[in-house]
Amino acid sequence: MLRPGPLNLLTDVPGLSVGNATDEAARTGVTVVRFPGGWTAAVDVRGGGPGVRETAALSPENGYAKLHALTFSGGSVFGLAAADGVTAALSQAGEGFLVRPDTPRTPIVGGAVLYDLANGGDKAWGLDPPYRALGQAAFAAAGTAFDLGAVGAGRGARAGLVQGGLGSASLDLGDGLVVAALVAVNPVGSVFMPDGETFWAWPFEIDGEFGGRVPSGPARAIEPMPDDSRLAGQGRLTEGANTTLALVATNAGLGAGECQRLAMMAQDGLSRAIRPAHTPFDGDVVFAAASGAVDLGQDGRAHRLARLGSAAGDCLARAIARGVHAAQG
Repeated sequence: MLRPGPLNLLTDVPGLSVGNATDEAARTGVTVVRFPGGWTAAVDVRGGGPGVRETAALSPENGYAKLHALTFSGGSVFGLAAADGVTAALSQAGEGFLVRPDTPRTPIVGGAVLYDLANGGDKAWGLDPPYRALGQAAFAAAGTAFDLGAVGAGRGARAGLVQGGLGSASLDLGDGLVVAALVAVNPVGSVFMPDGETFWAWPFEIDGEFGGRVPSGPARAIEPMPDDSRLAGQGRLTEGANTTLALVATNAGLGAGECQRLAMMAQDGLSRAIRPAHTPFDGDVVFAAASGAVDLGQDGRAHRLARLGSAAGDCLARAIARGVHAAQG
């Protein structure tokens, strides 16, 4: 049986570090992932209201399909400034492309934001939103161990009608190959089955990592949407008011196009864990990144990529449930 890595976190993929910064007064925060030296990366956007940065640079046909860092942030459009702070910090640290010898290095810092402006926190920041500073604080805090739940980008998140949060999970595929996911869970859809207690992701759970609850009867999915009246009452049925932001990462040697396929396959993890996903009200986005440390070879390469993508989807489903479970706890 396959097992998670030692931390069951994104940082079980060697080389990665993750940092959180949280503003409790504003009930918001930022999460930063660092990719030392720049990792091959791609992105797949399927939500109807995304808020993103540097996604065009990651298109496989372009020449900069690498990430030096990734920011997930609350704050909607204001949160995109978190990547500005990280960009400056990375350049100062000597990371990024050197276009000319007499100029600063230019790192590629992707970003995606979720809407948490209506969660009751103090958003009266005027001309000085906190996100650039939060981005730099999260960057400075990056390490291999990090908290899950209502922290960082997950601080102000909601998952349908309950508290959302930051989640992560990993899987050791053997032969040195690891895949893992990080997610900020803020969807309009529900992570729970109709009983309100069992996660849709329950078949993928390992060792009770999000409570160990299984359905008490047939796992029926007949109603296509949760209680619309309650969602409307909370202001959730508004375009751009919800989203799930995710990253899947591996130490496999993948090209830009293969990272794109990994991100596309990992989107299935949202559908396994959230019902419904990819709605007009969400900005669902999945980034994928690969360090290149483990050579997949050429014989049977497509099969290994398919296995990686399937495992990435499972990790993402588990990470979603873990994030909400930790936030509720």
